[in-house]
Amino acid sequence: MSGAAIPVVLRVPREDRFGAFVYFARRNPRMIIGGALVVMWLFLAAFAPIVAPYDPIKVNVSDALIAPNWTHLLGTDDLGRDVLSRVIWGSRVSLSVGVISVSIGFFVGVSVGLAAGYLGGVFDLLAMRVIDALLAFPALVLAIAITSALGPQIQNAMIAIGIVAIPAYARLTRGQVLAVRAREFIVAARTIGCSPLRIVLRHIFPNVTNALVVQATLATAFAILAEAALSFLGLGPQPPYPSWGQDINYSQRYLANLKWWMSVGPGVAIFTAVFAFNFLGDALRDALDPRLRRSA
Repeated sequence: MSGAAIPVVLRVPREDRFGAFVYFARRNPRMIIGGALVVMWLFLAAFAPIVAPYDPIKVNVSDALIAPNWTHLLGTDDLGRDVLSRVIWGSRVSLSVGVISVSIGFFVGVSVGLAAGYLGGVFDLLAMRVIDALLAFPALVLAIAITSALGPQIQNAMIAIGIVAIPAYARLTRGQVLAVRAREFIVAARTIGCSPLRIVLRHIFPNVTNALVVQATLATAFAILAEAALSFLGLGPQPPYPSWGQDINYSQRYLANLKWWMSVGPGVAIFTAVFAFNFLGDALRDALDPRLRRSA
């Protein structure tokens, strides 16, 4: 029997990678705080029919303008509707707009960015000029214009915010692809005859997903804020369906009469939801960037 050495391939167990992620999360309270708030809002949105104590659209004039108490924790509005129940049901609108609009922007923007970055040439030139044209308009103004043109409906708000999100994904993806496509493993893949589609999907896209995950998290925060602004202007869900921005617009007339609780509920909801996704996105950026992780 020969004494030849047997090569051993060392692999990092999945448990160790998970443990490293947990270790980073414990050292980075932003991920814990942001993640907990995001999970809380997702839970409230998913189980709103069970969690909400009252019907959010049921009118009960005898209970109108009740200040916060143990029966109505956030009080009631001028029609006797429970503010807390409307906040909980309103989370369904805001989070659904955030997820769907970000998905639209992600799919279209990443597809354009991958094609422009890998193909280059005329397609890259034309695609980036279209993206520059979209970036020439302020994001919120463009979303308002698109929603106004399509009509004041929640579906149109999703489309408008999704279109506004496309340029950020396209430019980010294109920049990442330009940095990856000249590396050795991409050249090797071309050499052995891999098709361009296989190279993009199997070799380039997995190497640019970290930045895209962070961008998607931050874009969700913007989408929630944009939906609230559109609803405030009457371009989102129509009454009596609950929406955070719409409820703030409706209740502002009572601020002069010191009926502050009608605005505080949806206002705090918008703040905590946007804060949660921004906090989580910032923490994920540190977790997924090796340079920042080494310096932590």
